[in-house]
Amino acid sequence: MPNGLPPLNALRAFEAVARHSNFTRAAEELGMTQAAVSYQIKVLEDRTGKPLFNRVGRQVVLTDAGAQLAAVASEAFQSIRAGFSAVQGTQDGTLKLSVVPTFAMNWLSLRIGGFQMANPKIAVQLEVSGDVVDFASSDIDIGIRNSPKKWPGLCSFKLAEVTYTPMLSPRLAESIGGVNKPEDLLKLPIIDTGDPWWRNWFEAAGVKDPDFSNQPVSQMGTQTVDGNIAIAGHGVAILTPLFHSSALRDGLLIQPFPLKCTAENPVWLVYRETQKNNRKIKLFRDWILSEMEKDKAGYAV
Repeated sequence: MPNGLPPLNALRAFEAVARHSNFTRAAEELGMTQAAVSYQIKVLEDRTGKPLFNRVGRQVVLTDAGAQLAAVASEAFQSIRAGFSAVQGTQDGTLKLSVVPTFAMNWLSLRIGGFQMANPKIAVQLEVSGDVVDFASSDIDIGIRNSPKKWPGLCSFKLAEVTYTPMLSPRLAESIGGVNKPEDLLKLPIIDTGDPWWRNWFEAAGVKDPDFSNQPVSQMGTQTVDGNIAIAGHGVAILTPLFHSSALRDGLLIQPFPLKCTAENPVWLVYRETQKNNRKIKLFRDWILSEMEKDKAGYAV
């Protein structure tokens, strides 16, 4: 073709198949037969001179060439959708978030209603997942994730450092006459002694080799569960103050020592570079950054 571009229908079919990893679901979305979708993919493969998918059972997996093209095609169609919605005046629509579990349940869930009330035309859909979003094949608008550094190729905003320190219920602390030194914690049930945060914190507190030999090797999976066990008075948890600030303010938990260690993976908000001017994304970004600053001001993390 004179402009060097492949047929738009072939690109649309390819982008849908890449996103769904399935020809049937792509055909249903596009209102085409599966045979028609397969034909469009063949057209594109003929133009590139390379296979774009490997067939694995009922699913299809992108080849290296396919993954390279999918990233470009996905961003292009996202930009077109956003631009068309802006022209229509319907850009707000639905905001799809993918958020790591502890942040979602302990911080965002307590505040997201405020964003929804301030922006009633934006319907928020929240996916709670520890999986990293592949923006090339997903329709997620914003991801909130832990990472040691910025996410390459994406707009990234650091929301907070993740700090950690022991916490327990006042009742449990009183059961041994109070927690006055780090070693006192070892007189109590410790939640998840296998968590490396415990040894890191004890070492920073001057306890070089804490004895967990009489402690059960429990593992609850998330800070949310650990925190609830601690609130119930059933053990001492190693937790992030930012994620449990409400329990601390309400006196359900106490932080017996000011010492906090910092984890290697801060919390980041990320989205596609092509969506940086999308109104709903900018609204959410500005809102969450403002909420985070207010929370930090209210409780030092």
